[in-house]
Amino acid sequence: MAAVTVRAAAAEPWAGPCPAGPQREWTSEPVSTGTTIMAVEFDGGVVIGADSRTTTGSYVANRVTDKLTPVHDRIFCCRSGSAADTQAVADAVAYQLAFHSVELEEPPRVRTAARLFQQTCYRYREELSAGIIVAGWDPRRGGQVYVVPMGGLLLRQPFAVGGSGSSYIYGFLDAAFRPGMSRPQCQEFVARALALAMARDGSSGGVIRLAAITQAGVERRVLAGPDLPGGDGGPPA
Repeated sequence: MAAVTVRAAAAEPWAGPCPAGPQREWTSEPVSTGTTIMAVEFDGGVVIGADSRTTTGSYVANRVTDKLTPVHDRIFCCRSGSAADTQAVADAVAYQLAFHSVELEEPPRVRTAARLFQQTCYRYREELSAGIIVAGWDPRRGGQVYVVPMGGLLLRQPFAVGGSGSSYIYGFLDAAFRPGMSRPQCQEFVARALALAMARDGSSGGVIRLAAITQAGVERRVLAGPDLPGGDGGPPA
C-alpha cells in the first residue's frame, strides 16, 4: 500500500485585533431610521412629498419605498410611523371611499377622507403608530391639506409636515413659506425642506418623491442623485 504523506496546514491569516488607528465601530453606532413627509396647498391643488426609506427596527427593509399612497383618484395620504399600521389604515379608508363615491355618484371630498383617517386613528390610538397627512383636490374646496397626528387629532393647514425629520426644519419652513405660492414654488419648497430634513435625520434612501394633485389629475416626480436640491443628495445650498 502506498505511503501517504501528511503535510502541515499553512498558517491561517491573523484573525486577532486590528492594528491601532482610526476605526469605526459599526455595531455600536446608532441606526438612523427617520421619516419626513410634507404637503402644501396652492391655488388649484396641492403638492405632497416624502423621503423613501422604510425600516424594520434597525434594518432598512426598503430604500426606495413610496410613502405617497392614493386613497382615491385625487386624494392621497402621506404615511409616517409603523409601515404596517399606516398601510392597513390607508387600505381601509380607500375601501370606504370607493363605496362612498358610488353611493353619492360623485368623487368623495378630501375632508371626508381625512375624517375617516381621524376616526380610525382615534379609535385605535392605543394600538396604532400612525401619523398621517391627507391631501388632495375636490370640486367644492379645491386643494386641501389635513394633518392627523398620532392620537387622532384633525386639523386643516396651509402646509403640514410630519415624521421624525420634521423637527429639524421648522425654522426653515417658517422662514421660507409664503401664502399664495405657485405650483412650481411649492414643489421647490417641498423638495428643499425634505432635502434638509433627510440630511439631518438620515431619513433618505437617496430619493424624494413628489406629486402635484389638481383638477387635471396627479403628476408625479422622483428626485434622486444630482436632481436633489444641493446637486449631490445633500442639503440645499
